Amino acid sequence: MKSVTIAVDAMGGDFGCKITVPAVIHALGKHSHLHVIMVGRKDVLERRMRPALKKYKKRLLIHHAEEVVEMDELPSKALRYKKKSSMRLAINLVKAGAADACVSAGNTGALMVTASFVLKTLPGVGRPAIVAMIPARNKVGYVRMLDLGANVDCSAQQLQQFAVMGSIIAEAADGIEQPRVALLNIGTEEIKGNDQVKGAADLLANTPSVNYVGFAEGGDIFADVADVIVSDGFVGNVALKTMEGTAKLIRDEAKAALTRSLITKMGALFLLPVLRSIKKRMNPARYNGASLLGLTGIVIKSHGNTTPPGFLKAIERAMAEVEHNVPQMIHDRVHHLLETTDTVS
Repeated sequence: MKSVTIAVDAMGGDFGCKITVPAVIHALGKHSHLHVIMVGRKDVLERRMRPALKKYKKRLLIHHAEEVVEMDELPSKALRYKKKSSMRLAINLVKAGAADACVSAGNTGALMVTASFVLKTLPGVGRPAIVAMIPARNKVGYVRMLDLGANVDCSAQQLQQFAVMGSIIAEAADGIEQPRVALLNIGTEEIKGNDQVKGAADLLANTPSVNYVGFAEGGDIFADVADVIVSDGFVGNVALKTMEGTAKLIRDEAKAALTRSLITKMGALFLLPVLRSIKKRMNPARYNGASLLGLTGIVIKSHGNTTPPGFLKAIERAMAEVEHNVPQMIHDRVHHLLETTDTVS
């Protein structure tokens, strides 16, 4: 199997190397073809990874970075003043060809701005988009949704591009032939929606490379109606945060209800297998790792407060995109779209 090299922003996220180090060590033990460049403060990483550096000396390197992008730092300031940060240097390694992909749990805005500046977007792609997996009742167990916050305002043409890119990642990484693509809207009727969504629907109805199935409402995200859900970043991010908040509310209410009295506590014993199954199914770590699609290189955003198993999933997302050469697939599909239509700007 061909080797894959991942540059890891070891210092990014809420917990930095406390999470990234054990995740990387696990990944190296699990995948014999994986090579990792840990980007961060050399003294800290050497101290934490001394046994691993000996064990995986041919597959594990440390690349020193003097600075760290803080989670509350303005993206513009990170781009301008943190040129020696672990995030920036990890992305630079992808640009230089020393790494096949970058994985970071750092500041989302800073990661998007820096990656866009360093790597640039693919020819014909107006803007990159953030795509992540949301649990759903379909064959693969999740739906891919984009954009989740990179682009607040989008034109119909950009939504069309997101649909193309989302279709490609579902096809490549999930093995779905002709993935179903839907536009998130306030209703399923053709007359509903703003001008951008209606315009995107017209474009997608005439885009042969996309299996467009129409509009989807918010409640359809979890149903088996599509494999890819497309929206602008404002709507997508609000939907995502609402889902996260609802899941927490249900979890807290269920916990309170099942411990309210002796009777409910006894009933909870019988429900434990079901509750454990639901908890496992909804575990955020299973779905961790959002792709920044549309760039010339592969960049994966891990949730900032993930666990080591969650960061491991993000590393494996990056590996899958490298192995399927997702940027080249997007380039070819968008290039074909440009040749056959005048819709992409």
